[in-house]
Amino acid sequence: MSAADLLHPGRHARPAVTLDQLPVRTLATIREIHCARHDGGALKRRLMELGFVPGERVQVLRRVFAGRGPLAVRVGTSTFAMRRLESSLIEVVPA
Repeated sequence: MSAADLLHPGRHARPAVTLDQLPVRTLATIREIHCARHDGGALKRRLMELGFVPGERVQVLRRVFAGRGPLAVRVGTSTFAMRRLESSLIEVVPA
C-alpha cells in the first residue's frame, strides 16, 4: 500500500466480494479471511496454512452441482475443492 492510498483510502477501491460469489475464471486478489462463527478462528488458520492469505491471487475454476456444491479453486499453484462455507469467508477483489 502506498502513502497516497493511506491518505486517500477510497481512491482506488474496488468492490470486494466473497470467493463463493466470484464468477468462474475471474482472477482476484485475496483481501481478507474472516473467522467462522463459534470456531475460535480454527478455520481461518487452516485456510491461511493452505495458502489463502491476503495479497495472494485466486481463481474459481469450476462450480459443481449448478453452484450448490463445492467449488474448484486455484490459489497460487495449488487447486482445492472448497465448500461454500469456507469460500464465503474469503474476501477478494476481482482483477
